Amino acid sequence: MEYVALLRGINVGGTNKVVMSELREQVAGVGYTNVRTYINSGNLLFEAEAEAPREDVAQRVEDLLACRYDFPIRVALLTARDYLEELHHLPDWWHGEVARRDALFFTRGMDRAHVRERIEAMDLGDEAVYFGEHAVFWGKFHEKEFLKTAYHKRLLREDFYRQVTIRSGSTVEKIASMLARE
Repeated sequence: MEYVALLRGINVGGTNKVVMSELREQVAGVGYTNVRTYINSGNLLFEAEAEAPREDVAQRVEDLLACRYDFPIRVALLTARDYLEELHHLPDWWHGEVARRDALFFTRGMDRAHVRERIEAMDLGDEAVYFGEHAVFWGKFHEKEFLKTAYHKRLLREDFYRQVTIRSGSTVEKIASMLARE
């Protein structure tokens, strides 16, 4: 079974450094195969035995990270199928004329209902939000209006912000293309 693990808050501004080549070796070292990464922001793809329970795979990755790094690393873990299925259901605006697109992936243990409640309470500016099963997809339509969006003005202040792991629309699509090729 193929998985996508999205790590939160690594290699940002020179802090929480994780070398991707070392991470690939570490993940392969605990028995996963076809391990690969995309860019330096913690996008990890790998394969596990088909019969391995997803929860066990997630726990093994989290345990590995906890043993190797002296800072906490939250993880969003999706099967390749779940990842691609999530993208299949995105609204038309995600594929349209959008200045900025981001996906806020839920890391393990998050209260997804709370995240939805908090975002639905925001007054959206020139933007749109779609709540998926594994992420919140957020589009900002015009660059000149970005500073007025709830995404810019409110998101960083939310209590859940340090629990989501954010990927740009182009990164989301690149990971999908890497999965689709396999």
